Amino acid sequence: MNKNKTRKHHKSPDHIEPEKKDNRRLGKKLYKQELRKMQIELVKMQEWVKQEQLKVVVIFEGRDAAGKGGVIKRIMEPLNPRICRVVALGTPTERQRMQWYFQRYVTELPAGGEMVLFDRSWYNRAGVERVMGFCSDEEYDEFMRSCPEFERMLIRSGIILIKYWFSVSDEEQELRFQARLDDPTKRWKLSPMDLASREKWVEYSRAKDEMFGYTDIKQSPWYVVPADNKRRARLNCIHHLLSKIPYKDLTPEPIELPPRIEKDNYIRPPITDQTFVPEIY
Repeated sequence: MNKNKTRKHHKSPDHIEPEKKDNRRLGKKLYKQELRKMQIELVKMQEWVKQEQLKVVVIFEGRDAAGKGGVIKRIMEPLNPRICRVVALGTPTERQRMQWYFQRYVTELPAGGEMVLFDRSWYNRAGVERVMGFCSDEEYDEFMRSCPEFERMLIRSGIILIKYWFSVSDEEQELRFQARLDDPTKRWKLSPMDLASREKWVEYSRAKDEMFGYTDIKQSPWYVVPADNKRRARLNCIHHLLSKIPYKDLTPEPIELPPRIEKDNYIRPPITDQTFVPEIY
């Protein structure tokens, strides 16, 4: 297909990655208080999604080390994994590469009463695949042309689609990369693609700007989350998510535990018949 013709209607991007680090702070005590309040609201929202049989998809995209995983973790902490689940797909198999591009994502979409959080999504094609050369120009052009229609189709089917882009400055990203190198429990987060992205900062910025130009549409806009400060980013994102899904409080009445009835004829087996974990601590 003619690439120039495909991109003729590309609008200028309005969202640019920050050049300077945002040094504003948020106290730990206030952060925990606000997070606790919002997590209670997330539980209320979850019950509403279940009762009303809503289908919710939330996409988390952004720079490497921008904090997507952190906010997903805080959202999931109070929720029922049978209602709300995280999808973080790995590298496609050879068979999946031969499928319609969106096919493996479609199988992960929610049924009624479910909420799915995509930790990266079909936008891999517009980001890492584009920058690293994992897709052809034709495949990229077709994605840009079909993605808005695909999302409109999802919305027409009744899916609530919310898209977040976590924006982080190059200075802050560098600090987070260095922290991962110094912490053995976080080194797994530095994939080969993360390391390669250090050399392609500008290329990723251009890819993101072009992606926004095509996919920041009225029916499913991108919501940018400034993420230099993790605490502020988490609270702002969760607060916004709660505002996008109107819900009612379905908190049940307080529950009283019934008394436990002891059975006189029950005999416990000898404790020596059981195998225990060694008490090292």
